Amino acid sequence: MNSIASITLEVADLTAADRFYTAFGVGTHVSLRASETPTDGFRGFALSLTVSQPSVVDGFIGAALDAGATTLKPAAKSFWGYGGVVRAPDGTIWKIATSEKKDKGPAAPKFDEMVLLLGAEDVTASKRFYVERGLAVAKSFGSKYVQFEAPSDGVTLALYGRRTLAKEVGVPADGTGSHRLVLGGGDAFTDPDGFAWEADDRSPDQAQ
Repeated sequence: MNSIASITLEVADLTAADRFYTAFGVGTHVSLRASETPTDGFRGFALSLTVSQPSVVDGFIGAALDAGATTLKPAAKSFWGYGGVVRAPDGTIWKIATSEKKDKGPAAPKFDEMVLLLGAEDVTASKRFYVERGLAVAKSFGSKYVQFEAPSDGVTLALYGRRTLAKEVGVPADGTGSHRLVLGGGDAFTDPDGFAWEADDRSPDQAQ
């Protein structure tokens, strides 16, 4: 295994979730599966879209809100760029951001990168776990943040401390029950924080 082959979100209402993700603009990049498994509070992960400029951030956030999402952090400028955070009707948290602070002109409503942010109780231990399974580290900031290499058209996996990630997306860190997230990779396993991976021999393009 050297990257994420697929992302599956487990949702209570498949029809509603499909409608939302189609309107949001990521419907071909995530799979959906029906599940009533109990979950409460922060699910321990977030998905992040990196886009080209502020107008594209606003476009994605506007589409999400129009389709039924709620705001966790309104889009705003910061020292690192511009971005905001929303929660989808199914409970999944999405961050949309750019490193640019000003628009440079018209831009297509697309994202340049999708990053899966997993909240780890022990970032160092989780980093070691994934490296032992074949992932290569692209960036590492001690025990605070780790980002793994990914194909140019694939999904990037990154690790945050759980509480740090919760603060980043604007929610309390407490949560219990299912993550409502299943990842496709080279083999089946469960990581130290309970995130489940299933065997998936498809390429990222096929998985989408």
